[in-house]
Amino acid sequence: MERKVAWTTYSEEDFTKLDRIAADYKAFLDNGKTERECVREAVKKAEAKGYRELACAIEKGEKLNPGDCVYVNWMGKAIMMFKLGRQPIEKGINIVGAHIDSPRMDLKQNPLYEDTGIAYLDTHYYGGIKKYQWVTLPLALHGVVAKKDGTVVDVVVGEDPADPVVGISDLLIHLSADKMGKKASVVIEGEELNVIIGSKPVKDEEAKEPVKDAMLAILKDKYGIEEEDFLSAEIEVVPAGPARDFGLDRSMILGYGHDDRVCAYAQIDAILSIDEIPEKTICCILADKEEIGSVGATGMTGKYFENAVAELINLTGDYCDLKLRRALTASRMLSCDVSAGYDPNFAGVFERKNSAYLGKGVCFNKYTGSRGKGGSNDANAEYLGALRKLMDDANVNFQTAELGKVDQGGGGTIAYICAVYGMEVIDSGVAVLSMHAPWEIISKADLYEAVKAYRAFMLNA
Repeated sequence: MERKVAWTTYSEEDFTKLDRIAADYKAFLDNGKTERECVREAVKKAEAKGYRELACAIEKGEKLNPGDCVYVNWMGKAIMMFKLGRQPIEKGINIVGAHIDSPRMDLKQNPLYEDTGIAYLDTHYYGGIKKYQWVTLPLALHGVVAKKDGTVVDVVVGEDPADPVVGISDLLIHLSADKMGKKASVVIEGEELNVIIGSKPVKDEEAKEPVKDAMLAILKDKYGIEEEDFLSAEIEVVPAGPARDFGLDRSMILGYGHDDRVCAYAQIDAILSIDEIPEKTICCILADKEEIGSVGATGMTGKYFENAVAELINLTGDYCDLKLRRALTASRMLSCDVSAGYDPNFAGVFERKNSAYLGKGVCFNKYTGSRGKGGSNDANAEYLGALRKLMDDANVNFQTAELGKVDQGGGGTIAYICAVYGMEVIDSGVAVLSMHAPWEIISKADLYEAVKAYRAFMLNA
């Protein structure tokens, strides 16, 4: 079934709202190139709208009432926002959930070394990347260094126009006869993703590694950190530079981390735009570690969401485990993650009738997974039918899609993790070109429709 191009349905008011959302989203991308930075941005936005930390209410033993707004900042890498509804929480929560980690390179714990007069940082790539895409690009360093005295130092190098950038070299074409015959997966090996950071030595003829010493002096002077402090650091290597309007008509956005920060931003904008008291409690989840399996304390397989709901039940009445189980089972969720945008340059891996197209609105994926739906959530038909009506009633442009031809590959989201509770869950997101590349592309129209869709879902699901 052919879906409308969203652009053709807009009024002047829509275009004004779309431009506001697109500009704010680009700023969110620029200020949130790591999961920690995304959480900080989300906290700023939430607190500006009157949200307060759930931990404070717990500590004071406050009773929470319908309309109260709280958030949970989980280890600085995941965040949940709740706006309490009129109905008891055990009647269920309308949840939108996304992830805020993106493919990148992380510095190893002992990263700094010198070789033939050049100083390097050794990396371990994170998530599914085409390694050859990350060479000969201007790169930036973002992260934190936790020192033994308990202080945490923020590090950002390569974003200010006055900053230097770093990067990874590639072999010149003139000497690449052997390399050009390799498979794309091994043209650049993981251990070749070494980031160049300097070449000017200290003036010390006795120094064994004068360039490395010079780099350590810079780090000491600017950040007060020693080489040993890398042992307790989390530094991410990401593309340097801001998100930009893409296309002569400025209809798209080129940026790092659309997967999945475009859905994360749409959720934030949607929940913070709701001023009325919702019928059911509403929730926005921004999780970490999805790109590596949603593992660990900050991934969606962690218990922090379940624990937060338990605390909310306790602060709105008498807690019992049965109420918690009922709340989780009665909930409905949109697992918000990006979809593979149809790319005519690579039409052979897509199935046209079941592909996501840029500019045709927010996308629903009944199932994800790979080859025979392995690892899929596969939402119920009845749930999808109800969502179709909800979207039509809210004048949301939407489309449905799969990730590509059945035998070409696949992927997963956090949907199946939350479905374990028995709640209704479906994947919903924005079509992306060049997914998992250093620079990805989305349509502003799809971002706008995602905001509309997530707001409508939270209020009416």
